[in-house]
Amino acid sequence: MDRFTRLAAEPFTTIDARGLRDGGRGGKVGELYRRRELLMLLIRRDLQARYRDSFLGFLWTVIRPLVQFLVYFIVLGQILGASRGIDNFAIYLFAGFTLYTFFADVIFGSTGSIISNAGLVKKIYLPREIFPLGSIGAASFMFLVQLGVLLVAALLLNGLPEPVHMLWFFPSLGMVLLWGIATGLLLAALNVYLRDIQYLTEVVMMLAMWASPIVYSWTMVKTVVAQYDLPTWLLEVYLANPLTVGVFGFHRAFWGSGTLADYPPNLGLRMAIMSVIGLVFLWISHRVFTRMQGNFAQEL
Repeated sequence: MDRFTRLAAEPFTTIDARGLRDGGRGGKVGELYRRRELLMLLIRRDLQARYRDSFLGFLWTVIRPLVQFLVYFIVLGQILGASRGIDNFAIYLFAGFTLYTFFADVIFGSTGSIISNAGLVKKIYLPREIFPLGSIGAASFMFLVQLGVLLVAALLLNGLPEPVHMLWFFPSLGMVLLWGIATGLLLAALNVYLRDIQYLTEVVMMLAMWASPIVYSWTMVKTVVAQYDLPTWLLEVYLANPLTVGVFGFHRAFWGSGTLADYPPNLGLRMAIMSVIGLVFLWISHRVFTRMQGNFAQEL
């Protein structure tokens, strides 16, 4: 009888296509916060699974981006001459590449997160958002390691700007993370219904890298537009990419050789506008995710 009495005293909860609705504080954010220990377990599991049975382990977190960086630096910077006109090209390249790698890891990890956790999705109720967030948490850890390498390299090469300019790091990272979460939630839901999304994402992210000033400069973009007499509104289209704006911010934070001519006008305002648009996009993405999550188990 005591057991039934305790059960009767428990608050009534409803789980439907929209997820758990228990009347608790904070809505979905509160529900995720109450499961923060599980979220940390998912992040730890994701990190451990990346290099399981590997001799070097987490050293690959540093080795992989460093090798890729060296390839771009030697082939594009030195052999093809992309470094001409860009002082301290190594830091310029590594700063943009670090942010791009983080954004790509967030997108790739989130896109496949629901499918890779199909066993849990089909057996028990959990807030489905916890799986993309777990992948984003693992990508954030990898980013912190690469960020440490960037800081050490910039210090050794004496490439850091004045400390006040390094504050650009925070709005740049916040804006890119915001867009990463929003895009990741949307792609995670779509990928359950259309598995081609993960392959399409790889192509789009490859194009996104070349659409951002990572291996070339802003002055090169303006020169090409002027040389071929292209309409100037193409520059605004180019700057409408949040990753592009974020890379500019990272350059201002870690590349001390840059001048105002190396950045588009009103960079701070552009970043603020992209952040507001990102918040709206996050709201829309979560609404779509919530609508689609009711059939995740059946589709998997």
